[in-house]
Amino acid sequence: MSTELRVAVVGANGRMGRAAVAALEAADGLELVAALGRGDALQVLVDAGAQVLVELTVPDSSEANVRFAVEHGIHAVVGTTGWDEAQRARLESLLAQHPEVGVLIAPNFALGSVLATRFAAQAAPYFDSVEIIELHHPHKVDAPSGTAIRTAQLISEARAQRQVPPAPDATERSLAGARGATVDGIPVHSVRLAGLTAHQEVLLGSAGEQLTLRHDSFGQDSFMPGILLGVRTVGGRPGLTYGLDGYLSLGN
Repeated sequence: MSTELRVAVVGANGRMGRAAVAALEAADGLELVAALGRGDALQVLVDAGAQVLVELTVPDSSEANVRFAVEHGIHAVVGTTGWDEAQRARLESLLAQHPEVGVLIAPNFALGSVLATRFAAQAAPYFDSVEIIELHHPHKVDAPSGTAIRTAQLISEARAQRQVPPAPDATERSLAGARGATVDGIPVHSVRLAGLTAHQEVLLGSAGEQLTLRHDSFGQDSFMPGILLGVRTVGGRPGLTYGLDGYLSLGN
């Protein structure tokens, strides 16, 4: 009898989905049992006996796909960004009814990006100013990116814990959007440019010095180790985990 973990992908026809399918097929101890595209019935997941769902679709359908998985006892690893607090709260309520099921929602699966975000949060209380620039390909449907939002949230939390005052900014007049979006008090600037994949810079500054933390993903292969880590770990982490850092031993 096979002991391989049975995995399915929803969103298998997109760039991330195709890369995930290839990575799962090549991985030891995992069996790809279903690869669903747009319009395919989710019942296929149940019929195929999937134990873990890798969800890589679009914001409009992601929540329904994950809820279906949870309701049928299937763990989920979610790479679709755009989940807001209300959606996560609804998912946590559903998971309370299925306490054996684990769900990972990861704004970014690149291990380097996860580490850069953590380093930025650790450094942010020691600088007067912090701003984020995220750069992606022009086909990305959300702005700011989920990674940038997550980074800003963690930075804001770290600065609040140390009671760091707001960053100095004497701007009185500006064109709409010139200072970017503001996420929990942190300015975030989004670039959408042909030729890019996924990139982020966190700029930290104080009088006389600047620290820049930058991470670059040049292709979908950079995300595959994180997806495989999520697939192999999610079954042992019941409930909702937000951020791949929850599966890494990074300390407090």
